This record gives sequence, C-alpha cells and structure tokens, in this order.
Amino acid sequence: MPMNRHVFALACLALALAACSPMPAQPPVAPVAQLKDGELPVPAGYKSWAKFLSAVQRPDAKQVREIYMNTEATAGTVAKGFPNGTVFVMENYAAAANPDGSLKKGADGKLVKAELLRVFVMGKNEGWGASAPEGLANGDWIYAAYMASGEKSADSTLTCRACHLPLTASKDFVHRYDEYFAKASAAR
Repeated sequence: MPMNRHVFALACLALALAACSPMPAQPPVAPVAQLKDGELPVPAGYKSWAKFLSAVQRPDAKQVREIYMNTEATAGTVAKGFPNGTVFVMENYAAAANPDGSLKKGADGKLVKAELLRVFVMGKNEGWGASAPEGLANGDWIYAAYMASGEKSADSTLTCRACHLPLTASKDFVHRYDEYFAKASAAR
C-alpha cells in the first residue's frame, strides 16, 4: 500500500526535528574517589611519562632516584604549584658500590644505579590530604610505598609526610620544586 503524502511528510518532519534536537546531556563526570595514604596505586605505564628529574644523586642515602610525572603535573607553574590530578612516581635505586664499599661513579661523575629498591607514589587531588594525621598535612597530597616487586611496602607513609612537610605550601610540598621549574623555564 503506497504511503500517504501526509504520513510521509510527518515522518520527514519527525526525522528533521530529531536531527536538530540538542544532544542529550552527558552524565556528570564521576567525582574523584577520596583516597588516603597507602591507597594510591603505581600507575601502569608511568615509565613513559615525562621526567620530573632524572638520576637524582643521593650519596647520603646511597641511592639514585628517577622521578616521573603525569601529564597533569606538566601543567604546574612556579606561582601556582601542581594542579589536582598530579601524580609523581619515584623509583629509588641502590647506588652501586665498589669492592672497597665506596660508591661507584660513572664517567660522568654520577653515581651508578644498581637494583631497584622501592617505588613511591605521590598524588594530589582535592580533599585527599584531609585524613592526614594532625601536624603532618601536606596540602592535598597523599603517598604510597611499594617494593620493587610491586607489593605494598611496610614503609610508613608518615615518613613521606614528615620529609615533605618542611617544604611548605609555597613549594607545594614538593622536593626540588625550584630546581624543576628553573629547568623547565630554561627548556622553553
């Protein structure tokens, strides 16, 4: 049976109106989970991230450190610090030792990395630092520690908090803040 011209016109009008209708509203972005110290996982693929600092020399601790930063962290500024969503991953390597116990240095004069000891994760988001023990709040930063194997470390995150606390909010509680931003500014 042939379609009535009126029915056809109404069907075309309905299709046209549907095509011109605004898209349905997107569901709101899910709020970021409120994490606490020890709950931040080691992000997959962090080794492909930009380096915050590379081959940080710590002869006092007999360590060499590699520090990675996610994309959000690269938006940080010396004036405002690092934005919410920032994650740093720090790998702590033992410094290689010579047979006499002194620390081995490469041709560049820097300590030579040996085995990976620990991986530390530091993340920032609104409200994350709210559960910090009194006197150890580092803004909205939280910390987690892992063994080289990927298992959670028994290391207390209170040590992380105490180490970062003296840096104050003016340095966003981040070690080597000035060094990083001076290097970033020179690279531009």
